[in-house]
Amino acid sequence: MRKAFTISGIVLASSMALGVAGTAFAADAPHPTPTSSASTGTGTAGGAKTGTTDASLKLSASTAKPGASVEISVTAPEGSTSLAVSSAALGDVKLTEGKSGTTWTGTAKVADVKDGNYGVALTGSAPGGKVQATAQLTVKAGAPDPKPQSPTLRLSKDFGRPGDKVAVTVTTGAGDQSAQVKSGAFAGGQVNLTSDGKGTWTGTAVVANDVKTGYYGVDAFAGGKKFDTVKFSTEASGHDKKPDVKPVTPVKPVTPLKPSEHKKPKGSVNTGQAPLTAAGTEAVTEAVTAAGAVQDATRNA
Repeated sequence: MRKAFTISGIVLASSMALGVAGTAFAADAPHPTPTSSASTGTGTAGGAKTGTTDASLKLSASTAKPGASVEISVTAPEGSTSLAVSSAALGDVKLTEGKSGTTWTGTAKVADVKDGNYGVALTGSAPGGKVQATAQLTVKAGAPDPKPQSPTLRLSKDFGRPGDKVAVTVTTGAGDQSAQVKSGAFAGGQVNLTSDGKGTWTGTAVVANDVKTGYYGVDAFAGGKKFDTVKFSTEASGHDKKPDVKPVTPVKPVTPLKPSEHKKPKGSVNTGQAPLTAAGTEAVTEAVTAAGAVQDATRNA
């Protein structure tokens, strides 16, 4: 029994040595098998978890030339430690933890290696087990330099009244550590956004209660730098604001004249004709005299 045990131990030791050598060779040499998935699963051994937890590893470019910079984005459970990204195709990778506690980012230069496909591995520890994920990078001498992703800003609507909610979406590069929008139209003046670990940041802005009717600028920031400004219109009325109404100035009442204040107009009062001249007066007198003479003659006859 002791002899059989010794032979089995030798066979087992030989197998482990071959396995280690094979793994080391695969990590250092190019391999054509593409991989880009996160390892998941849990297991128990003696009451302790020995499996892996949900994690992801993403590169800003799938193909790059030696000397080019590649941005790396990692997501892992909160509380993860000792996270490391390694590859024969990449230099030293330093990861920086994001504010959410579940995202990490970093930048690495492509090593001076031969053209081919190289594996990129993520390892680490998490409260629920191990952190593992893989990705692939193709190294090609004639490949173009990776272009950084241009940040973008989107609002769910460009108009709002006090109390209205506006969904904000910002898309940035993998290396940005924060994103927010600032505007006098929103309550608090600033809206901090939350990352999904893949370069997209989201949040909700609320139109301020004391907003005035007009136009406001919404400034977007990524990594502390402003990259865009969009216009947002508001209307203060129709909520708890009353429209501005100018007071009406009352008209001063008219006081009637006293009888003693009445002025007697000159000339004809009833007809409104101007007063007669001297010649006109004589003509009227003659006409009246003639009419009286005619009337007397008629009586005598």
